[in-house]
This record gives sequence, structure tokens and C-alpha cells, in this order.
Amino acid sequence: MVEFASVGPAPAAAMLLADLGATVLRIDRVTPVELGRPRPLKYNLPLRNRPTILLDLKRPEAKDLAGSLISRADVLIEGFRPGVMERLGLGPETCLEANPRLVYGRMTGWGQDGPLAQAAGHDINYIALAGALGAIGRRDQPPSIPLNLVGDFGGGALYLAFGIMAAIHESRQSGRGQVVDAAIVDGVASLMVGYCGLSAAGLTGPRGTGPTDSGSHFYDSYQCADGKWVSVGAIEARFYGQLLSILGLDPAELPGQWDRESWPAMKRRFEAIFATRTQAEWCALLEGTDACFAPVLETGDLMEHPHLKARGTFVEIDGVVQPAPAPRFSRSVPDLPRPPEAAGAVPAEQVLGDWLDAKDLAEARAAGLI
Repeated sequence: MVEFASVGPAPAAAMLLADLGATVLRIDRVTPVELGRPRPLKYNLPLRNRPTILLDLKRPEAKDLAGSLISRADVLIEGFRPGVMERLGLGPETCLEANPRLVYGRMTGWGQDGPLAQAAGHDINYIALAGALGAIGRRDQPPSIPLNLVGDFGGGALYLAFGIMAAIHESRQSGRGQVVDAAIVDGVASLMVGYCGLSAAGLTGPRGTGPTDSGSHFYDSYQCADGKWVSVGAIEARFYGQLLSILGLDPAELPGQWDRESWPAMKRRFEAIFATRTQAEWCALLEGTDACFAPVLETGDLMEHPHLKARGTFVEIDGVVQPAPAPRFSRSVPDLPRPPEAAGAVPAEQVLGDWLDAKDLAEARAAGLI
């Protein structure tokens, strides 16, 4: 797999595939542009598990080398605005002509076509247009920004990786590659399918008034005596009943769970109860029960939680705590990730040894590309 260095969701998609065993070669520009927040390379975790080579694609020899790599690849990933790869002479038509089985993965915010295709944007804009941002937040408050998880990583990286795998499977049946046009706005719209169904049925209301969007008392986060937080999600009646029992509340003396008029008062009651104990004390009472409970953990606590520790959900590599590859496999277990590597950390000839024959390597060396 060949990845052209870009920002955000395209590198994350390449990481997901590399984590699960794909051989990925990342091509970056000779003078890399700092993308995102400046930080030492080892903290740029979406770049883990693959080597990088530097190519000046304005040079014909470098473009020819990139073309040679693409001709041997199963997959190409790029995350530029529509038309950039075509102007480089490495668009889908050219690459598929040289490699008819190639899966050409394209990651954009707005898609390859449409009125906004050439406009700049970021996660918040894509999830706003797809309806997700307007649905997330508390009543009578501005929409809440869910980091860049819903757009870049959910509707973007995951859908690109999923589309690539589907296209690879299809190409093994047909012998033909194709373009995967993964637009974040499309992916987020797909993630909204359940909510759209509820909305069409008239079962949604203003933001922050529903059962699972902070409107109810039984699906929310509460602050504890020590200032930390816990979460409850007791939607089903039997789970709700267990939560009430542990909280010391008698259902016979309370309004019905689905009496929406009572939700604000019940939320205040829950707030007062949860404020009487620390997070650790609530964990001792509720964790592991069917009350649908979990502490709200800060990133510094992730390695210490017993469940996450038992599963190895987070690992420490080169001093950096990070998620282990997911999902899990019973037989083909992926290796632990390798830290992000600077271009040149591994000699280019070694990196390219599995990609190019001796002749191509010699030509790249003679041209000063490696």
C-alpha cells in the first residue's frame, strides 16, 4: 500500500490498515509541511507502523519512481483536494492504466464532486452539514464539539479503511480495481442513519431533550464529591431498577422512568446523590453491576483501569501510552505497533527493497532520489 502524506483522516486510515498487518509505504514531500499541532514525531501516533520516504514529485524522476511503486501496490491512499493528484500526473486514470487491480482510496471532506468539493473545511464543518453537530449537546446550549472523532476518524478514516477493504475483496473477484471516494460528510451522514430513522418517526426533539443526548437522568454524567465524574446509561427497565436500588431509591416512590416531565427533577436528585461519594467509592458500588456504569477517565488514568489493563487496550511504546490495534483476532494477532519513524530512519534502499527491483533501485540512486 502506498500512502501520500496528508493531514488527519487519510493517515489514520493508513494506520488502521498498517496496525492489522498491511505493508504501507508513506511518501512525503522533501520539505514536509507541519500538519496539526507541532509535536515530537513519536507523539504523532497516526503515523505509526510504516516507514516514510521523501520525494519531490515536481521532479520527473521522482514522479516516475512513485509510479513504479504504485504499479506494484494493491492500494493507494491520498488525502488531497480533488484534482491535486491529477495535476501531479498520478490521478486514478493514469494509475489504474498502469495497475488495473489498484484500489485508489481518496479521502476528502466534501467529496470529489459537488458545489463544495474545492472548499476548505475541517471536521466541525463536515459534521455540521451532515446533521451530527446540531444533534449533540445539552438543552438550550450551543452544540457540543466531539473532538474530531465523529468526522475525521469516524466518518473519515474508518469509512475509507472499510471502503478499501471492500474494494480489495471485490477486485479479487473481478480482477479490476476502482476508486474509493471517501468523503467525511458522506461517512458522517451514514453514521447518522439510526438518528435519521428516529427523526423521521417523530421520536426526536430539540437538542438535549432525548433519552440518550443528556435529556434524561438515566443516561448522563454526574460529578462526584472529589470533582471527578461518572457515567450511567441505564436505559432498559431492569438496568434502571438496579441503578435505583444501589442509589438507595425506591421505584414506588418515584415517577415512571419514561415520564419526561420528571426528568429535570430526577436529574437534580441524581446530581445530589452522586455528589455524596468520590468516584472511587461509586466504582466500588456500581462497577461490574448491570446498572450500566463506568467512571469518566482522563487519559492519564487509562493504563491503570483493571479492565483496560486486563485486555491490554492501551500499551506503552517508546514512553507513549497509546491504543493497541483493534479489533482483536483469534488467530492472526497483529504485532504491537512500531513508533512513527522519521524519513531516513531506515535506509531508503532497505525500505524500497521489497518494492523495486535492482534496476529501479539503481536508477533511483543515480537520480539522487535515495
